[in-house]
Amino acid sequence: MTFVFAPPAIASVEVLGGGRFPVRRIFCIGRNYAEHVKEMGGDPKADPPVFFSKPADAIVGTGSVIPYPQATSNLHYEGELVVALKAGGRDLQTREAAGALIFGHAAGCDLTRRDLQALAKKAGGPWDAAKGFDNSAAIGLIARSEDFPPPLFDGARLSLSVNGAVKQDAALSAMIWTAPEIIIALSRLYELKAGDLIFTGTPEGVGPLHPGDRVEVTAGPLPALEFSIEEQ
Repeated sequence: MTFVFAPPAIASVEVLGGGRFPVRRIFCIGRNYAEHVKEMGGDPKADPPVFFSKPADAIVGTGSVIPYPQATSNLHYEGELVVALKAGGRDLQTREAAGALIFGHAAGCDLTRRDLQALAKKAGGPWDAAKGFDNSAAIGLIARSEDFPPPLFDGARLSLSVNGAVKQDAALSAMIWTAPEIIIALSRLYELKAGDLIFTGTPEGVGPLHPGDRVEVTAGPLPALEFSIEEQ
């Protein structure tokens, strides 16, 4: 096969212990912690899962310096647990079948142009520009499931700090939909495949980032995600 120009590099994430995880798609779920649903003006008992996506090349790894994005004056952090898939499927029926697809987990941060998201919500438009921009999917090293076997997240917490000050802190058990339930729901909309990443939602406490800020996200015993926003 002859390409008319060199194809782009495959997006990938470093795996704890060696190797890299090739990224196919990035799926995200919104409104997956009750207090965050309330924070954003929703009803956690009434609202169904909200899914959106980011391009694979939005990935940035731990230790990165991220330029403050264009077209926004209100960049927000959203700390999240990320699930990485080693296999795929469609129309999955059981938690066991969904769980068998999981390669591992990582700490992540869904960066959001909140002002553009607010405009999209007001107009009833898509969230693409608010969520799927360059460098908007920060992720730490992926830990293989076999290296962190169940009960991996019993009593574990998701935490995000900015410049050393804790901004988000919640039990991972507070997720409305668990990782297997999210995988099942996604499989009814898409055929999932190896290389897919799923950002599983953020708890309450989202807020703005500014040039020079340093961010750390932890999810239970997983390797921490660290990045900073570039000084302008």
